[in-house]
Amino acid sequence: MKAPLAERLRPKALSDYLSQNHLVGDQGTISQMISRDMVPSLILWGPPGIGKTTLANLISKETKRSFFTLSAISSGVKDVREIIQKAKQDQGLFEQKNPILFIDEIHRFSKSQQDSLLGAVEKGWITLIGATTENPSFEVIPALLSRCQVYVLNEFAREDLIQLLKKAIEKDEFISQRKIELKETKSLLRLSGGDARKLLNMFELVVNSVDKEPVIISDELVEDKIQQKIARYDKSGEQHYDIISAFIKSIRGSDPNAAVYWLARMIEGGEDVKFIARRLLISASEDIGNANPTALIMANNTFQAVTTIGFPEARIILSQCVIYLATSPKSNASYKAINDAQSLVKQTGDLSVPLSIRNAPTKLMKELGYGEDYKYAHNYENSFVKADFMPEDLKNKILYNPGNNKREDQLRQFLKQKWAGKYDY
Repeated sequence: MKAPLAERLRPKALSDYLSQNHLVGDQGTISQMISRDMVPSLILWGPPGIGKTTLANLISKETKRSFFTLSAISSGVKDVREIIQKAKQDQGLFEQKNPILFIDEIHRFSKSQQDSLLGAVEKGWITLIGATTENPSFEVIPALLSRCQVYVLNEFAREDLIQLLKKAIEKDEFISQRKIELKETKSLLRLSGGDARKLLNMFELVVNSVDKEPVIISDELVEDKIQQKIARYDKSGEQHYDIISAFIKSIRGSDPNAAVYWLARMIEGGEDVKFIARRLLISASEDIGNANPTALIMANNTFQAVTTIGFPEARIILSQCVIYLATSPKSNASYKAINDAQSLVKQTGDLSVPLSIRNAPTKLMKELGYGEDYKYAHNYENSFVKADFMPEDLKNKILYNPGNNKREDQLRQFLKQKWAGKYDY
């Protein structure tokens, strides 16, 4: 039985690897590590079908290291320990280089499973390469994350994916035997959601479904042959992003009915409960903010609760939080403030901190005027005194503009009263 097209086209050398020039180009970070034969433990973070497994294999091949692999879906602590023991034995018998242990979907490993890797990584028995589609900051325990470098693999550009299709037509031992005209690619690219593995396997399915020659690949043909095979909710494809977008926009638009509907679509599609809860945390701050500060507390408590409980009961807690956020007053003033502040920093560079509010831990700094004339707010009535806290060039610059809602109207009046004559609220 022949392997799927995606497997047959898997790159055999780093020079065949598609895209990711920041990592594997001539001056790429990983290319440089390989050339020096100094590969640390690392986490490859990127969307599905982007080449994380392939890259791990190529690192092993290029550095001539033993390669062990585990899937986080089917492996437990016992499997981890057995592999580590085998890696130690092989290292002692055959080579001086650390063997590579590749763990696919490392974000699915529990804390105890990740803990079981720490000693082996720290003592150099293995070089760990983990692959994840989820943010390692949330999914990998801090102790393990601190021992690994994290590298981000970017989504494929449209041109990359079309190049991959052309490579299949020209070089695959089976596909190249057919006469194929790549007339249209829009549907293939849309239905694959940027996943190269899915793209190639869908392409092979379409080609094999046509008996006559030439095979003319059109959007109509692709839709006809593949559409019935599409999952109603693809957690890693385009629909995933469309539905989470609809979900957040429904909350932002204060429509609890639509928000709960899109929540149900994600739950029924098997979406990760922590992914949903994280998006609620973001929305609570970005879309509600100080119009209702309790929203962030609610979202954070929801994240903690659903992480502990899991499905199916987590759906109830998520629903409560979604409805609360959707029916809360809205303000993006805090979100806009940090965006504007970062933009201002990029425009103005490293402006000097006013001397009066600089830290003065040494005698020399005090002699240079650090901290001089600083007014300690608590020594004044109502713990407030007007002072300059911004750099001189920006001292009257307003970045936070309170939203038009009851809570922030109160904040606006507070700021007007305190800062009259300095900030024009």
